[in-house]
Amino acid sequence: MKKYKNPKPERLTDESVFFARRRFVKSLGLGIAGSVGVVAAGRHWLKTPLNLRPKIKTFAESKVFANGGRRLTDQEDFLRFNNFYEFAQDKTSVIRKSKDFQIDPYSLVIDGLVDQPIKIDIEDIERKSLEERIYRFRCVETWAMTVPWIGVPLNELLKMVRIQPNARYVEMISFSDQTQAPRQGTSAYPWPYTEGLTIEEAMNPLSFVAIGAYGRYLHPQNGAPLRIVLPWKYGFKGPKSVVRITLTASRPRTFWNEIQPSEYGFFGNVDPDVPHPRWSQRNETLLGTWGKQQKTQKYNGYGEWVADLYYGTEV
Repeated sequence: MKKYKNPKPERLTDESVFFARRRFVKSLGLGIAGSVGVVAAGRHWLKTPLNLRPKIKTFAESKVFANGGRRLTDQEDFLRFNNFYEFAQDKTSVIRKSKDFQIDPYSLVIDGLVDQPIKIDIEDIERKSLEERIYRFRCVETWAMTVPWIGVPLNELLKMVRIQPNARYVEMISFSDQTQAPRQGTSAYPWPYTEGLTIEEAMNPLSFVAIGAYGRYLHPQNGAPLRIVLPWKYGFKGPKSVVRITLTASRPRTFWNEIQPSEYGFFGNVDPDVPHPRWSQRNETLLGTWGKQQKTQKYNGYGEWVADLYYGTEV
């Protein structure tokens, strides 16, 4: 198992406290906002302590996705630089504003056009054969990173519900809780955050359900307790803190496409030849190397896995 350099300063919650709290809250059947062992230290993101989540004890390292073909992004950069509009419009205050975020007890509902709808507890997913996959990640804003995600293929969960023949799309819905994320109270955005895929995209081997990264459970700012990772698409296509996946016959509405359809298409595939209306997509900058650009790859370099899903420039 890989060893990752822990960022400093480190304020690590003891794992026994973390799991004991989870069992207690689950027994109550209530969601309680609050964090264990978090120490607030200033308003600026550089001064926000990192409350590291417990390590995931058992997972296998993928042989197919053992590296991302480039340097792994530093864990601290991954933890401190995030888009999570439920909590903040900027990227660096998210770690502070989401530090108390909890969905506990957590369950994922998979329903819609299926024969066997299910409700899966996070513990059920943890007991599956977890795998670490190192994926390249590309944001539509032209920054990029390389992350060791831990989780299971999305198709593994979808196979559990027996999808009906008339299901053509997968709708993915994030949490909705204004008490924890006050920005969800504004009508400026179509909350909750919703994204969608075709059935073929969702069943593709690359589509991944992540519950961890860098050997640890996901942190609040990174989409705890469960997020969808789609390495050939721009980051906005992968919703964080997902609570429901619904199989549908018609294309679902999606968050950014509903706000600005000319800028954010339904498919959102990485393509250097299709510019964003306000900037080029030909180059990208890796986190931790600001000012040094590299060429963007079509489908983020995963064309051999996904190119046959498309017939042209899908938008």
